[in-house]
Amino acid sequence: MPVLAVFFGIVIRMFYREHEPKHFHAEHQGQHGKFDFDGQMTVGNITSKTALKLIREWARRHRAELEANWARMKAKKPLERIAPLE
Repeated sequence: MPVLAVFFGIVIRMFYREHEPKHFHAEHQGQHGKFDFDGQMTVGNITSKTALKLIREWARRHRAELEANWARMKAKKPLERIAPLE
């Protein structure tokens, strides 16, 4: 489960054996969520409004990189790190 980014205690990952629709996973303080590329949690239990806001902002800023990594993952190529929020 490659780590794409880490910021403010949030870990963003993408797994190689994923399925459509396109998504990524985030973890914050032991809570997990699955997010679409617009940064909306589709499944999960992350309750921090601040963490959800940060994940949404990060996803919006890096949608192109998320799309590129999804294509790499489907082609079984190494994923690239994505810049964190600062």
